[in-house]
Amino acid sequence: MARDSSATKARLLDAAFSEFAAYGIAGARVDRIAEAAQANKRLIYVYYGNKEQLFDAVLQRALETGSESVPFDADDLPGYAGAVFDHLVERPSLMRLVLWKQLERPGSTDMEAGSYQGKIAAVRRAQETGRIDPGMDPADLLTLVVALSQAWFGAVGGPAAGEQGPAWPPERLARHRAAVVESVRRITAPPDCDR
Repeated sequence: MARDSSATKARLLDAAFSEFAAYGIAGARVDRIAEAAQANKRLIYVYYGNKEQLFDAVLQRALETGSESVPFDADDLPGYAGAVFDHLVERPSLMRLVLWKQLERPGSTDMEAGSYQGKIAAVRRAQETGRIDPGMDPADLLTLVVALSQAWFGAVGGPAAGEQGPAWPPERLARHRAAVVESVRRITAPPDCDR
């Protein structure tokens, strides 16, 4: 029974991810999620409470997957930026989910805030020891690194535009990834480093 409920929950989260990424919270339909998950609609309410709580569970799972797939390393912010870019190439719907969250549920969850604060503290330590340029506030620097990593996915006709995956050929993605990594290298390099 436990294995079956775990499998059902996983199917519901997968189906809800697709539904929320496509339609947002307001436009998502519980009936479609249940149908896509091949589950009884009642189970969404049993397991998650309501549609908003289901969205929170989907977002939480996406954040956990991202943290596991893309470990943060303040000593290699260019590498981190490239890894975030790669993660988004593999999951083009993720940026749509994040945008819907920002539009419909602004503010950060405890997990988001905690993760961000930990990264800011790591950047600050790297700045204090001269491993990263200290000329910028660590929160601003981290925000710029993340924004550069995600920039192409918000571009009109960008890789997140295609329903079936990246809309850009591999050569173009590689060029954009290289630009992201180099930009982050330039803004984080210590002052005594050749830029």
